Amino acid sequence: MPRSSLFLSLALAVGLSVTSIAVPTVASAQTHVSISVGTNLNRGRGISCSQGERLLRNRGFRDIRRIDCRGRIFVYRAWRGGNRFEVSVRQRDGRVVDMHRINRRR
Repeated sequence: MPRSSLFLSLALAVGLSVTSIAVPTVASAQTHVSISVGTNLNRGRGISCSQGERLLRNRGFRDIRRIDCRGRIFVYRAWRGGNRFEVSVRQRDGRVVDMHRINRRR
């Protein structure tokens, strides 16, 4: 087998194997993330006020406002699914201690 033919065969084999490896997989996302009183946002570890905001954002809340971050309980107001909620999170362990809907309109 001539060298050019061997090189061509090798290049073709490498090209075919790379395309089979590089095929992207189908992406999936969680569409329903549940959160309620008692939900632990940070696996039992303490949080800062900004961490609490980020953790709520990761749970599907948007337009999060920090209402009170001065004590042991951090209070946020945020939108989720067309509803506005007030969520209270304990600083010591990141657990949701209170959550209620404020209104439905936007």
